[in-house]
Amino acid sequence: MILITKKELSMRNRKGVQWKLCALALGVASSSLAQAQEEHRLEAITVEGNRLYDLPSSEQSGGYGVDAATVGTKTPASLRDIPQSITVLTHDYVQDRQFVTLDQAAKYTPGIHTLANDDGRSSIFSRGYEYSEYNVDGLPAPISSLWGTLPLTAAFDRIEIMRGPSGLFNSTSELGGIINMVRKRPTETFQGHLEGRLGSDDLRYLEADLGGTMDADGDVRGRVVASAAEQDSFVDVKENRNSTLYTALDIDLDHATTLGLGWLHQTKDMVPGNGLPAYQDGTLVDVSPSTFMGADWNRFENDMDDVFLDLTHRFDNGGYGRLAARGSWRDTDLKYAYTAAGVDANGDTSMAAIARVFSEEALALDASYSRPFAFLNEVSEFVVGADAKRYDTEYDAGAARGFATNNVFDPNPHGIPEPDIAASQNSDTRERELGTYAKLTLRPWSGLALIGGARLSWYQLDSDVTSLNNGSSTRDHTSIAGRVTPYAGLVQDLDPHHSLYLSYSEVFKPQTETGADGGLLKPRQGNQLELGVKGSYLRERLNARLTLFRLTDENRAATPFDDDGNPISEYKAASGKTRIHGAEVEVSGELQPGWDLLAGYTYMDTKTLDGDEETLFQMMPRHQAMVWTQYQLPGAWNQWHMGAGVTAMSDVYLERSGIRVEAPGYAVVDAMVRYDVSSHLTATLNVNNLFDREYYARIGSPATFNFYGAPASVVAGLRYDF
Repeated sequence: MILITKKELSMRNRKGVQWKLCALALGVASSSLAQAQEEHRLEAITVEGNRLYDLPSSEQSGGYGVDAATVGTKTPASLRDIPQSITVLTHDYVQDRQFVTLDQAAKYTPGIHTLANDDGRSSIFSRGYEYSEYNVDGLPAPISSLWGTLPLTAAFDRIEIMRGPSGLFNSTSELGGIINMVRKRPTETFQGHLEGRLGSDDLRYLEADLGGTMDADGDVRGRVVASAAEQDSFVDVKENRNSTLYTALDIDLDHATTLGLGWLHQTKDMVPGNGLPAYQDGTLVDVSPSTFMGADWNRFENDMDDVFLDLTHRFDNGGYGRLAARGSWRDTDLKYAYTAAGVDANGDTSMAAIARVFSEEALALDASYSRPFAFLNEVSEFVVGADAKRYDTEYDAGAARGFATNNVFDPNPHGIPEPDIAASQNSDTRERELGTYAKLTLRPWSGLALIGGARLSWYQLDSDVTSLNNGSSTRDHTSIAGRVTPYAGLVQDLDPHHSLYLSYSEVFKPQTETGADGGLLKPRQGNQLELGVKGSYLRERLNARLTLFRLTDENRAATPFDDDGNPISEYKAASGKTRIHGAEVEVSGELQPGWDLLAGYTYMDTKTLDGDEETLFQMMPRHQAMVWTQYQLPGAWNQWHMGAGVTAMSDVYLERSGIRVEAPGYAVVDAMVRYDVSSHLTATLNVNNLFDREYYARIGSPATFNFYGAPASVVAGLRYDF
């Protein structure tokens, strides 16, 4: 029998904690030799940095850096051992920036591009692709800017963002990657805070967070989080209100088994706007950023509910099992007016309006088992599992055009008549997926990890589109059985601080969008090849990454435009075959005690290999950069924390039918001051767009979707921690 003695792997742990596994033995000799060894006590294997399978919350670890994540994996893994690009927005970073919605946080994330809209309704892109799902603790549900289903941040400990496809565990996700929101969990000791914020445009925000044990033994733990926000806008008439109520319960059924339950309720209520028009030739209008080209009766209401259940068990052999479920319900009711054409020389344009009622139900299930094992005197690991998801989506839609005119130089939101809009179309989509997966991380010798895996998927999509005017309907059915999605990766340690990695990943995404003929678009197929170097420094408190990537995509759905340059919302069009290549640099973590940093640069270039070049890729900047740092003053001034950052991007454009809308690049500076009044009370002041830079944050078409960036604004917060 070969005995595996004390062994340290090259997996990193920022805290320097060593996690012990049970001793592993491989019986390869005769029974007599095995019997002779039975009385020997096996020494535990020590794995440095391997979470196996606990990961502390970023609330507990503090700072801007973590050395492990769960996105794109089923168990926590060191960032250096995941062969793809990952950014983690920690609790401290979100708190320092005082973000409320996911899209606010995404705007200040390296490598992420946000197409601005109302807070909670923006589109989030990575490597040219919009995120269509977001996970909560690894369980997916759809995400949509149109329906306003982006989550708020109050209930979450951290935001993990992976770029590039995650086909092994999310085969039908977007090519851009996966967003994983990690829930705040109940704590073993009593903790909590009360927080209030006031700011520009009548911002008011309140948050309460309480958690701790609920019995004498500490086996039952609970947590409650509540938040409410309301704010007008730098744009006239617009306003935005949202709220969160979150409850969680963790119950230790025994020393190795934990049951987790949770419920999350979120609401949004706003007066939305679709931005500004441009001139008919595509030139952007020079008007005040406060200009509102909608109507005072514009409305948008959204309610979201999620329930969570997970059951985890730690086996005596070092294995880890998890059963998890997430149910999601979404309801949206919207009606708003927007500009329907480019303005003429006098600033006049016509108005259009849409009205929609939307409902969605989603269910995600997952069962997985992970276990380390000995191989060639190293510790390797495997993951096997199965998952299922069901998405049911239905909406009624109606529209009106040409019922009013407006002038961009003298808008009249209170004088635009509200049309009666009857629903003209009903859309009902039912999406089902079942999959099994397996991943093996094999370490043939110290410093090298070979990662391979595959997913086997069954998929079914049914879509009914019915005209409510004449009763005609179009039905489509797609069924795919036994689709294999491969995954491969390699991580080679170069020295104690650097690792070289290479990965290949795929996605296969049946599409729910319909084409001009009313039929479903063909499934999309995409893959990514990524090569990079990751580093960890200063006792694993600082992480860095240099990445090269290439994505290839076929049959991607894109929004078509009519001859006037207006986006067509009734159907989608395939964009042919596209290839994207680029590079990223990112640094995150602690430069020294009290000095945190999150910074990154992204270069991206798109080439259309087949089909129409005039797609959303034109609105993706070739160059993006952001940096944010906070520094705690030393000595007698250590109650003060100073923060500052810059967000910059190059010019973007959109060209259709020979008409080009273009916005120049920009750089915006933000700043922060935080003062620790006591060990419990903290005051924070954020100034966004410090130098009041005027710029277009998003461009769309001559008709609509051209948005100014927010001018200078201030947010003051006061937080008391128990």
